[in-house]
Amino acid sequence: MSSPSKKLLKTYPVQNSRDLNRFIAVPWLIYQNDPQWTPPLKLERRLHLSAKNPYFSHARWQAWIVFKGDRPVGRISAQIDALHLQHHDPPTGFFGLLESIDDSSVFTLLLELAESWLHEQGIETIQGPFNLSINQECGLLVEGFETPPVFMMPYNPPYYASQLEALNYSAAKDLLAFLIDANLPPPKAVANLSRKAAKEFHVRPLRRSRLQEEFELLREIFNDAWADNWGFVPFTKEEFQEIGSTLRFVIDDDFVQIAEYQGEAVGMIIAMPDLNQLIQDLDGKLMPLGWLKLLWRWNTAYPNKGRIPLMGVRRRYRNNLMGAAIAYLLIESLRQPVLRKGIQQMELSWILEDNQRIRGIIESLGGQCYKRYRIYQKSLT
Repeated sequence: MSSPSKKLLKTYPVQNSRDLNRFIAVPWLIYQNDPQWTPPLKLERRLHLSAKNPYFSHARWQAWIVFKGDRPVGRISAQIDALHLQHHDPPTGFFGLLESIDDSSVFTLLLELAESWLHEQGIETIQGPFNLSINQECGLLVEGFETPPVFMMPYNPPYYASQLEALNYSAAKDLLAFLIDANLPPPKAVANLSRKAAKEFHVRPLRRSRLQEEFELLREIFNDAWADNWGFVPFTKEEFQEIGSTLRFVIDDDFVQIAEYQGEAVGMIIAMPDLNQLIQDLDGKLMPLGWLKLLWRWNTAYPNKGRIPLMGVRRRYRNNLMGAAIAYLLIESLRQPVLRKGIQQMELSWILEDNQRIRGIIESLGGQCYKRYRIYQKSLT
């Protein structure tokens, strides 16, 4: 681990589209020799960090790049989310999009930039990484470096954790990723519970003809189900509709399942294929031939791994047998749809480490915790 003087480093705030392109390109230098890293699509990253992202209707941010000479060696962002401030105390801001060479001087400078910007605006605690919020990519990978990340899950080298901890950042919360064999049948007791529940609950796929209405229903269920969870920030209508406008191109209708009880929607689950398998060698580029490769692979080499990024059961069913039955039904409802597409493994991510109820359900279905992500925090007062 090298530690050159901070005097050799220069910082540049991201102020225009040219700066943003340089900011987006930094990971290509950090991960050039890392076989587990999947280059994100640069077009998607530009859209994510543009004013078109509905997240910025309730949040503001600043980003910086650190250079050593004429070479970028690190980047970071800082965010303040008005919705988070409405729901949580003390006033907390975030850092994210952190990338750096293994250099304590670079890490120190990057975090100082984020901390100073947040502190100047009355923020008392900093947490991260969030790229950009808890409803998007979040957490620092601390266990599970042996396999590549699935789509929309973060990745970083092992040294990031020790660098943050050396700067007095401590663990705020751990997030877990579980892996389930899609071919593994549920235990007999679970199968019996699901059969009994199926007599009272109706589980149906997405109705594509009413897409906006359906995604508003999914948002309502998710926000209700997650309202009491650590760090919760509600999805706005615009944010969830944007998710819907993206997912409709990459998921079949039966990759979304909605559980109904006496005519009311009480639970939801969404699965998606691991698109990282399709874009891994595109180097982040869709032009000139990336589009053609992606389309060809979509039809001939569909991913054999998927992810469940969103799941929720209404709060009033959370702590009783009915809630567990709904969760089992929803997970089981995805088995045949994903197997028909050739998906053999499903990642359920992320799960709060202390959410014993959901962990128990997943583990009873044979799910194995295989990756751990950590949210760090530090007091600014």
